[in-house]
Amino acid sequence: MKVFLPAIEGHVPQDMVRAFRALLEFCYIARRNVISEASLNELQDALTRFHHYREVFKTTGTKPHFSYPRQHSMAHYADMIRLFGAPNGLCSSITESKHIKAVKDPWRWSSRNNALGQMLLTNQRLDKLAASRIDFTTRGMLVGSVLSRAVASLHEPNAPVVAPQAEDDIDDGEVVDGPTVLAFVQLARTPQRKRARTVAALAEEIRVPHLRRLIRYFLFSQLFPDDPRNPEDVPAANCPRHDGSIHVFNSAAATFYAPSDPSGIGGMRREQIRACPLWRNVYARNDCVFVNINPELEGIEGLEVARVKCFFSFKFNWVMYPCALVQWFDKVGDHADEDTGMWIVRPSTRDDGTPNLAVIHLETVYRAAHLIPVYGHDFIPNNIQYFHSYDAFGAYYVNKFADHHAFEIAS
Repeated sequence: MKVFLPAIEGHVPQDMVRAFRALLEFCYIARRNVISEASLNELQDALTRFHHYREVFKTTGTKPHFSYPRQHSMAHYADMIRLFGAPNGLCSSITESKHIKAVKDPWRWSSRNNALGQMLLTNQRLDKLAASRIDFTTRGMLVGSVLSRAVASLHEPNAPVVAPQAEDDIDDGEVVDGPTVLAFVQLARTPQRKRARTVAALAEEIRVPHLRRLIRYFLFSQLFPDDPRNPEDVPAANCPRHDGSIHVFNSAAATFYAPSDPSGIGGMRREQIRACPLWRNVYARNDCVFVNINPELEGIEGLEVARVKCFFSFKFNWVMYPCALVQWFDKVGDHADEDTGMWIVRPSTRDDGTPNLAVIHLETVYRAAHLIPVYGHDFIPNNIQYFHSYDAFGAYYVNKFADHHAFEIAS
């Protein structure tokens, strides 16, 4: 459902898109970790819009009625939340989906005589087995087989077959236990040894011939933060010059406060942002990010969207600068799209038609952003692969349904 709206936009009646949007917004609001009175008003508004726009399914003959228990239960969410608090991810149909596993199967496995105690003991043991499997997987104990372990022991008796999954190999988000902070981003632990080590070599590698000038503009903004001028309006000769070595990284880890998503004790969650020339030996991968441009504004009003071309760091006057070379995206219009509820952006270009690039400090990066192409009314050609998505289209939706934290900041 996270990518459903852009896929059907332009291929079904407008009211159907708006009905699905209202339903998704209702679900995401109800999933919030903290629900205020303002949130309940948003919840009720989404429900009202859903009831209004779903009539299109009746008028087009798709559905004769809406007498479904789960849709009926939506009308009671606001009142129940006021009485009992935020559901915090509790599924209203969990009793139905877990009934077989928690009740029927343990009953079948019991002696049918005073079965309640036997059923509870069965569920307890199943929970312990599931927890053990997670622990063994984390330790790398379930990788390989007895045979592969024996072969490895011939060479190095105490060596594991395969090391546990490294942090940089984690593609999906992961929970993080630690103190609660808003967000921070860190480069990967080690730089890439086979990539460029100088500005000139990196400029040639990523095909950005004016990279040195962009770094000079970046240093001017860092060393003279109170200067009211736009660094690009300052002659490059008057900006600081870096001629030393650089270190290039293929990824960075963004850690942010996302209590509505699976997170650690402090509500923190981590995800990897990648900018590498070859991902899994198939294609180049350059993820998109939210960049914080104005902390005083809430939501996407204080954020810009950019695509990371490269992560690198260098020292200037004994200060280490972790950086990202990004291509900016421009927002289309002053508000989100009326049908999908998502903002639309397009790649930013300069007056001469070249991409609008900039070097930014890593601390301005908030987290990863998920963009979905605006497909239009036509079908996608069969020769376009999934890794062409960020290059083959002229406009993109900023997917606020990527996860619950994205829904909060990109609405």
